Amino acid sequence: MQLGTRWSVGAAVPERLGAAMRDAIAGVEADIAHLDTSAWRWTLTWLESRPVAELDDGTTVRQGADGTVSVEEPTS
Repeated sequence: MQLGTRWSVGAAVPERLGAAMRDAIAGVEADIAHLDTSAWRWTLTWLESRPVAELDDGTTVRQGADGTVSVEEPTS
């Protein structure tokens, strides 16, 4: 695993992420827009050269080996 970067919800997503990852992250942020996320951050890591972005609440956006992007909601 390789550490990438961290950024705040609503801030610019790292440019090195592909359009599908950026779109999925934007979708998650739209879904949580009604919450106070002012202190929430994303953490980007790279697992087997593929991006994984995890939000502070546990929501995870990852790109599979085939290029598909999935969003995993945290379990309560």
